[in-house]
Amino acid sequence: MITSARMLWTCHWSSRRIQRYLDAERGVPLSADEARRLEQHLAICEHCAALADEHRLLRRVLDNLSQRTAPAPDAVGRLHERLDRIIAEQSP
Repeated sequence: MITSARMLWTCHWSSRRIQRYLDAERGVPLSADEARRLEQHLAICEHCAALADEHRLLRRVLDNLSQRTAPAPDAVGRLHERLDRIIAEQSP
């Protein structure tokens, strides 16, 4: 019972620090001791490791999204014109 309660507390502690750990260069980094403790927990806890993986995936998705550029307005205009012609051809 004590082991389960300790693991629950460690998971709670870890889940509240994962984002800070992953964002170390962007925000308030964890202390060296906190980072070591979190890394040790992530190595043995599948649930918290999966949560860290989700945060990493979300970061990659958001980074990729921010690097995308909008299509050229003239290309969008040509696409609209083409779709209008297709729709007009199919109308009775």
